[in-house]
Amino acid sequence: MKHLFVLILVLFTALPTFSQETNSNTETETTTYYFIRHAEKDRSDKTNKNPHLNEVGKTRAQHWNAILSHVTFDAVYSTDYNRTKETAQPMATKNNLEVIIYNPRNLNDKVFIKETKGKTILVVGHSNTTPMFVNAVLGDKKYEDIDDNNNGNLYIVTIINAKISDQVLAIN
Repeated sequence: MKHLFVLILVLFTALPTFSQETNSNTETETTTYYFIRHAEKDRSDKTNKNPHLNEVGKTRAQHWNAILSHVTFDAVYSTDYNRTKETAQPMATKNNLEVIIYNPRNLNDKVFIKETKGKTILVVGHSNTTPMFVNAVLGDKKYEDIDDNNNGNLYIVTIINAKISDQVLAIN
């Protein structure tokens, strides 16, 4: 009888281990993208095609860093403009990452999605490129260009087992 009790005890402790091994083989892989537009730029020189952030923009970049402080990014992407790089840099610094420059005109969204699968990514773009990039990841033209006065949209796209969900939040 004592041996039967020990055998039952061993089975009950071993079964959850086998169950965990089986579940880990079918574990889901989550990819999450956070898309934002650059913070407020210096508009004092209308001829400057590559302005830096103004003081309000610098504050917003730090605000984004605080808002996203709970997120651990695997990569931070930015277009090659002062305003986008300056917006992205606080999150890259917090995560000990270099900002990766991308060109939205030469973007191969299929390759990007494949290379970033299973990761958490921040992408900083512009009023037209951010919704365009979100739409490319979604495979649907869902979002329109962002109003020029709006620097506070946060698009979050999550892909789990090829199921895509998305949301846009307005952050002041």
